Amino acid sequence: MASQNKRIAKEFSDCTSSPPPGIKVTLADDSDLHKWHAVLDGPDNTPYSGGKFGVVVKLPVDYPFRPPAVTFATHIYHPNITNDDQGNICLDLLKNENWKPSTRIHGILEAVRGLLARPLPDDPLEARIADEYRSDRKEFEKNARAYVARYAKGPVKFTPSGSGGPADGAPEKKGGAGGGAATGGTGTGAASSSSSGGGA
Repeated sequence: MASQNKRIAKEFSDCTSSPPPGIKVTLADDSDLHKWHAVLDGPDNTPYSGGKFGVVVKLPVDYPFRPPAVTFATHIYHPNITNDDQGNICLDLLKNENWKPSTRIHGILEAVRGLLARPLPDDPLEARIADEYRSDRKEFEKNARAYVARYAKGPVKFTPSGSGGPADGAPEKKGGAGGGAATGGTGTGAASSSSSGGGA
């Protein structure tokens, strides 16, 4: 446990002294190295530009031998992030079957922000949004910008427990999602272990 906490402390130091571009990292609670808050700036030249997005990183007690749970605390309109109170993310490097203990949180956060610039509609958590992204990009971008205006302007709000669920009320969904995010350990796709069900 001591060696694991030393690794986490080193990673946190690296992320705060040399943060990934467009990302600011803090601890949710100064006494708990296992729960991080990150604020991501929406990448330029994307519908998310100008928005600030809260992301919660929860490190398991056996990190780095299991992947962290990474969830959005800010509502976002995106094919690979669940459009609900969970904010689960589908990202290959966080799937249990792909996880490598050498992976660093710095790189994970860069990959999450990269997902905003380059959605992956062929591996969605929200099938309807993925279909829209493929077939009607202008409508997708309009809806994504509307979410930014509604949820991603001003100070980022995290849930009191740091659970990763969006802090403000969930918007009404306009159709079925592509399955909920998978529980960590199933190898079915989502980055978070906060919910169960089918998924990426």
